[in-house]
Amino acid sequence: MRKSSWSWVVALPLVALVVAGCAGTAGQGSAPKVAEIPSPAVSQTALSNALLALQSDYVNLYKEVSPSVVQISTSQDLGSGIIFNSQGDIVTNNHVANGFKTFTVTLSDGKTYTGTLVNNFPGDDLAVIHITATGLHPATFADSSQLQVGDIVMAIGNPLGFQSSATDGIVSAVGRTVSEPNGVTLPNVIQTSAPINPGNSGGALVDLEGQVVGIPTLAALDPQLGSSQAPGIGFAIPSNVVTKIAGQIVKYGKVVNSGRAYIGINVDQVTNSQGQPDGVLVVSITRAAVSAAGLKVHDIITSINGQATPSVQDLTDALANLNPGQTVKLGVTEAGGSKTTISIVLADLPASAS
Repeated sequence: MRKSSWSWVVALPLVALVVAGCAGTAGQGSAPKVAEIPSPAVSQTALSNALLALQSDYVNLYKEVSPSVVQISTSQDLGSGIIFNSQGDIVTNNHVANGFKTFTVTLSDGKTYTGTLVNNFPGDDLAVIHITATGLHPATFADSSQLQVGDIVMAIGNPLGFQSSATDGIVSAVGRTVSEPNGVTLPNVIQTSAPINPGNSGGALVDLEGQVVGIPTLAALDPQLGSSQAPGIGFAIPSNVVTKIAGQIVKYGKVVNSGRAYIGINVDQVTNSQGQPDGVLVVSITRAAVSAAGLKVHDIITSINGQATPSVQDLTDALANLNPGQTVKLGVTEAGGSKTTISIVLADLPASAS
């Protein structure tokens, strides 16, 4: 076994010595003057005050936001949700709703209500649940496009059923594309070091101003740890996506403009003789424009805009970063073995296909 090595780094304060110019002629000058060194006690006090101020910010934002975070329970599992408006609409992850139509919703004060599903949008892993209640505390949602790496955030939810728990961290990255275990690909997600555990899903990731910047959704898995959660690598759906999708569900009862690219085909995986992914088989076509462009059932898609797509997940990931209305070039191997390129105009992903 390789022995781990550790090194200690000792940080010492740097002191700048400022020497005053000598007055008069040589031999007649006064002794050099040394700048006063600040008392360590003063620096320690300043540091202590800064930490106390940060601690106060944490306490205050938790008090402000936690009444907006609820626990959502089904007969199989539990998760979290955020009160979206004062009318009783609650936004959460679709995988928290998990195909159920009714739920037990517990507020931070312990009151419970029966929740009913308004609708969901699996393509962005979001759902809206409604409760009939008064005196609710809706959350305030931030503009997630303004997030920067290094921003301090707090995750509030119900990890492992421990209601209204808080963890903290920073924004580790923005604009990530990640895939959920069910194959759903989420573009432009927030990566955070705030611990995300089962039960946090659907809860709130908030900034120091007490505004929701995202919905914690999943944690990275580390194969070297037996596919257990990788510490400090969690992902959240940005608040701008949350408000766009949930707002449409509340207003129209469904998503009418997802902003997600969609070809209009049903596919299956093709593998080579070694069992490795080797293209995406077109099983059926659901848009007339796709057939008109020349794509056919039994064609195998091997690339999109020159990017190889050996697996269904590769194709899905590529689409997640494209836009409706955009023209793409599909590299295709036809049933007879000939290769061609087909131009397709992408459509908007409908809720029924997500």
